[in-house]
Amino acid sequence: MDNAAGNPAPPAVIVVMGVSGSGKTTVASLLAGRLGWEFEDGDDFHPPANVEKMQAGSPLTDEDRWPWLAAIAAWIDRLRAEGRHGVVTCSALKRAYREVLVGDRPDVRLVYLKGDRELIGRRMAARHGHFMPTSLLDSQFRTLEEPAPDERPLVVSVGATPQAIVAEIGEALTGRPVQGA
Repeated sequence: MDNAAGNPAPPAVIVVMGVSGSGKTTVASLLAGRLGWEFEDGDDFHPPANVEKMQAGSPLTDEDRWPWLAAIAAWIDRLRAEGRHGVVTCSALKRAYREVLVGDRPDVRLVYLKGDRELIGRRMAARHGHFMPTSLLDSQFRTLEEPAPDERPLVVSVGATPQAIVAEIGEALTGRPVQGA
């Protein structure tokens, strides 16, 4: 996937994954803006029943997640078919979920925002107006299957500023600094 100059060809779609509170929306929206790509928050693909369940403090089951993941995958495929680029967030905690989103799409790349429970818990406690309560963070970490090397993830620590994280992702995936980072 290198171009004639030897630089990595940018993916068509970047899936920014991690547990709730890892900064997916902030990082992905900044990245999309800097690249001039479309952005979608994976949370917006949840059916109302899923949102209600999470607001009530109940973790989602796999059965709850399959239609949500299929909706995100349909968005990814639509962009690819139209020759457009995008960045989408999705917790994508299990390999099986990532198979739905990335699967055999070589032009879709996974970015894993990795952080420890303490740091992410502090960040979640400080945010307001999000439907995911801090009480579900432990279930997210229990469910998390970190991406394996064969999934070609770009693993980025959440310890830096969002701007530094975006710069790291942009350079790694495009071979050049991203505008404004």
